[in-house]
Amino acid sequence: MERAPQPQNNGKTRKSKVIQLDGGRIPPQALDLEEAVLGAMLIDREALGRSIDLLQPEAFYTEAHQHVFASISRLFAGGQAVDLLTVSQDLRQQGLLEVIGGEYKLIHLSQRVSSSAHVEYHARIVVQKHIQRELIRISSEIIEDAFDEGTDVLELLDKSEQSLFNVAQGNLKRNYESSLDLVKQALDRIQEISKKEGLSGVPSGFTGVDRVTSGWQRSDLIIIAARPGMGKTAMVLSMARNMAIDHNIPVAIFSLEMSSVQLIMRLIASETGINSETLRKGNLSPTEWKQLTTKVHALENAPLFIDDTPGLSIFDLRAKCRRLVSTHKVGIIVIDYLQLMTAAVGKGSGNREQEISTISRSLKSIAKELQVPVIALSQLSRAVETRGGSKRPLLSDLRESGAIEQDADIVSFIYRPEYYQIHEWDDDQSPCEGQAEFIIAKHRNGSLENVRLRFEGAMAKFSNLDSIPNAPSAVYESSMNQPTSFGPIEPMSDDAAPF
Repeated sequence: MERAPQPQNNGKTRKSKVIQLDGGRIPPQALDLEEAVLGAMLIDREALGRSIDLLQPEAFYTEAHQHVFASISRLFAGGQAVDLLTVSQDLRQQGLLEVIGGEYKLIHLSQRVSSSAHVEYHARIVVQKHIQRELIRISSEIIEDAFDEGTDVLELLDKSEQSLFNVAQGNLKRNYESSLDLVKQALDRIQEISKKEGLSGVPSGFTGVDRVTSGWQRSDLIIIAARPGMGKTAMVLSMARNMAIDHNIPVAIFSLEMSSVQLIMRLIASETGINSETLRKGNLSPTEWKQLTTKVHALENAPLFIDDTPGLSIFDLRAKCRRLVSTHKVGIIVIDYLQLMTAAVGKGSGNREQEISTISRSLKSIAKELQVPVIALSQLSRAVETRGGSKRPLLSDLRESGAIEQDADIVSFIYRPEYYQIHEWDDDQSPCEGQAEFIIAKHRNGSLENVRLRFEGAMAKFSNLDSIPNAPSAVYESSMNQPTSFGPIEPMSDDAAPF
């Protein structure tokens, strides 16, 4: 078998495209198919429409083929005719006609035609060869950087994972879809949502909250903020329980404040109805022991993953989240809490407000990249305590950075009047004992509303306010109460398998 010819660089080969291989091996390529695809584009408009959206100039191995495809793309994007004459004229204006081998090269390509019926298949093979070359290039760069003693290992790990993720996400593009197909998909989506009682996102399990948000939406950053002691952790644990047990949605919790065992103890108290203080002391009656062993099974099988790494950096978080979403299909990510994170490893903290801004932007980026909602808890400033009246928190109370408000799609607060020795709600003077208010203060894609919930302090649990007169929301009826098929709850640490 003849060895494929080396690419013609004409002194202008891009440095980024050079791949050093041992043993005289050449990078993966399909030059015949590249010529066939380009030839089809030059003479067949149907073939052009079928394949141009699948490719990019870098997908072609030789520089000449890259320039020809870039010219075809420019003409196509400008609504101009694409043929031998127009491409030749465009390349001449760019000063690249002689670089590709002159008009003879274009004539040669037009004689290496792939039929329109096969051009898409051939284009995908060209893309696959490009992916192979990219993997070789990334691997070579990783090896070179790993030998550099001055390289920050964790940053290198994050950079490497990001590069590989970009290769996976940025290639094999989809074709255009007709309006008929898109409308059908939209109708199917609407019908699917209607069967889920209007929920298009991940349900929190709180009826009033889900009614306003339609569930936590993919790619959204949700901030839940409150003063210490209001029940931020209890709120997200109650939601995590509802998602993982009632709806079989894998949940990842990154706890920077409490240990994984402490969180599990809270969840056990919430699930079994046994006072958390009784569990801590181990003073259980025979009835409570039976209750514990019976009701804890749902938690054991819940798709819940907990990482209690202290001082977690945004680089570590991104890497771990990618693996959890890829390996365990995690549907929502919870961070407890934002101010305990660090923006970088091995660098000075600098201005804390700028660091928090970096963290909030990164959390939004993670949500968009992985297409899952990210819930981050946040502290509020002491300004709440110094105010008179009801002491309801405001957006201006978000601690250390206004960027949190800017980056978040939803900003919400937890408010318990009972904490401030207030015994009646200020709007209707009804008793507020054992109640809390979930205040949606910013909602980029929906309305603002205050939702009242029941708070059971002894079990650190929030639930629907269903048994109190004039409750604003009804009980949420779960349609998925079957045992999950996932393994037991896994306390996540640096040594844990999924990481």
